[in-house]
Amino acid sequence: MSRTSPHRQLQQTEQNTEHNTELSRRGLLRTAGGLGAALALGGGATFAASTADAAPSTFTHPGMLHNWGDINRAKVRVAAGNDPWLSGWNKLVANSHSQSTWVARPQSIVYRGSGTSNNYTILYNDIAAAYQNALRWQIGGTTANADCAAAICNAWANTLTSIQGTTDANLAAGIYGWQFANVGELLRGYAGFDLNKFKQMMLNVFYPMNHAFLRDHNFACITNYWANWDLCNMASIMAIGILCDDGAKYDEAVNYFKTGAGNGSIQHAVPFLYTNVDGYDLGQWQESGRDQGHCMMGMGQMGALCEMAWNQGDDLYSYDSRRFFKGAQYVAKYNIGQNVPFTTYTWGSGQNCAQNSQTVVSSASRGLVRPVWAMLHFHYNGRLSWNDQYISDMYYNLVGTEGGGGDYGSTSGGFDQLGFGTLMYAK
Repeated sequence: MSRTSPHRQLQQTEQNTEHNTELSRRGLLRTAGGLGAALALGGGATFAASTADAAPSTFTHPGMLHNWGDINRAKVRVAAGNDPWLSGWNKLVANSHSQSTWVARPQSIVYRGSGTSNNYTILYNDIAAAYQNALRWQIGGTTANADCAAAICNAWANTLTSIQGTTDANLAAGIYGWQFANVGELLRGYAGFDLNKFKQMMLNVFYPMNHAFLRDHNFACITNYWANWDLCNMASIMAIGILCDDGAKYDEAVNYFKTGAGNGSIQHAVPFLYTNVDGYDLGQWQESGRDQGHCMMGMGQMGALCEMAWNQGDDLYSYDSRRFFKGAQYVAKYNIGQNVPFTTYTWGSGQNCAQNSQTVVSSASRGLVRPVWAMLHFHYNGRLSWNDQYISDMYYNLVGTEGGGGDYGSTSGGFDQLGFGTLMYAK
């Protein structure tokens, strides 16, 4: 199967970058399952439309949550003192994790779900610090922040050997896998960062757990695990594939998103669709009958997966007739205080697939604020000009300028996303 590059090289000016990003979005053609013909674009540029599951022959770097256009736009806008970018920057520099004085605390074994041995809080705090320092370097140009981010990554790459605990270890490998890989992508090329050693950590510690979970789900009933378990592991595999220029891993994540058996694949994550509800199409999120906190987490995990794919030329955001968009609108509508339809959700749990049912949407954690909405709003409305009424209301009227890890409490839920979407995605 031949593979074609999804992009021309992004230019490091805001105007050229936005233009080229739109021209290169060949992935828009992939939502119907792929086309075999070539697509001719303006200015004589021609791109071959490849099959739906083909990774690029040459990966775009940086090309995970942020491309050069995102970084340059933030840099230019912050320097000019323009809002909302400046407000997003101020959130970043005020966060204690973004200070160049942060000192890493690497662990040889990370435990999650193992009672008194739990130390995964150290890992997610260090990742947040590394990410925020890397952002400060990319946007502000301060080498002290780059040195700090590199020191954190190097320390963990030279120390971490495994992630253990209960089955919650699979969550740690997934969430912190894609987050850590994103830091490595931002530091790619920095002299003080040992990229090869970092890749080995991602390939030897995180990826095997991600792959094994999607393959066998701890030998439980396929519907036992909620959507977020699959999603974070899919995102980690995709991020590691991009970091390591590994097309097979990238394809593994994309293919699971489209056709995977577990609850993280798109048709299982959004199992029920509703047409023209108060003028909008909606999709019931898989965890809607559980609680809204995990629905918010789902927006962040699937959003990260879709954004990384978009920056490599694949449009998962719109795949299957905008299914994720409909799911995000559903979650947003309910969490801004409006009513949504609900279809009884039934699933099997454990190893014997014991039957369970949820008959109503859950109000637990309704209206919870998490920094996951800017990415969705500025994609669907900013890039595509779609009417995202409920997502927009969620972002502007409830969440506001987005911070990151450390701004939303000290427990793991406040670190399930890297955040700072206002700074990095406003358009």
